[in-house]
Amino acid sequence: MKHPIYTANYLKSGVLPDKQKTENWIEDLFRWMFCIGPQFAVYDYFLAEENALRATLKELLLSAGVEEANCDAFISALDGKAIEIHHQLEEDLKAIFRFDPAAKSRSEVLVAYPGFFAIAVYRIANKLWKMKVPLLPRMLSEYVHGKTGIDIHPGATIGSRFFIDHGTGIVIGETAVIGNDVKMYQGVTLGALSVLKAEADTKRHPTIGNDVTIYANATILGGRTLIGNGSVIGGNVWITHSVPENALVYHKSEATIKTKEVFPEPLNFVI
Repeated sequence: MKHPIYTANYLKSGVLPDKQKTENWIEDLFRWMFCIGPQFAVYDYFLAEENALRATLKELLLSAGVEEANCDAFISALDGKAIEIHHQLEEDLKAIFRFDPAAKSRSEVLVAYPGFFAIAVYRIANKLWKMKVPLLPRMLSEYVHGKTGIDIHPGATIGSRFFIDHGTGIVIGETAVIGNDVKMYQGVTLGALSVLKAEADTKRHPTIGNDVTIYANATILGGRTLIGNGSVIGGNVWITHSVPENALVYHKSEATIKTKEVFPEPLNFVI
């Protein structure tokens, strides 16, 4: 089926939003939302940036195939969500201070934490996704993926006070649902058990409850898999079944430590 808000001109011409302009727009929007830079102390500059962001968004929407008559409605809808998004991100930022002893200042988080930037772009892209804006939400998520190594599908559902630490290699699928106060470390995958195209409209990715901690390189798969509230998922585990509330799941491994003195002369290897 053709998307209802693609224009005939788009379908014929194949015009796409400019990648560089899209990336510049999200970077400028992030700086504008948090007034990053001394120039934002001047209110006229703040307003000028706001108008420039609206104009660029309209250009991107048109090139994505949105009818011109619908562009202003999309922009107004995103404007109406701006305060909500900012509030959500302030809560995410506070969670970083609460759980990361390395976080020294708000400014440090804003300019140096890839996890926070990935969450910020996700929350914006998710609003566009819910409004059924074509192309742009995925372009935004893939920009962040390339920049941070964190791959969050804009269709995922993520609750309040989400904390990503380090972040490289995280994958969160389209139908994943994440509750409030979740902490997630690098290499975590919330994926699907099946990648059949016929299952595109089904829930393929897991549900994570509230107050869950997922440590590095854990893999959690399946649309019916539920991780209960308050659970801790240890590093390197592979989960395809639900986990009850307040559970501790860990991978049992054994490391053997010996002193070098117990060995004879070094072994010789011939390759």
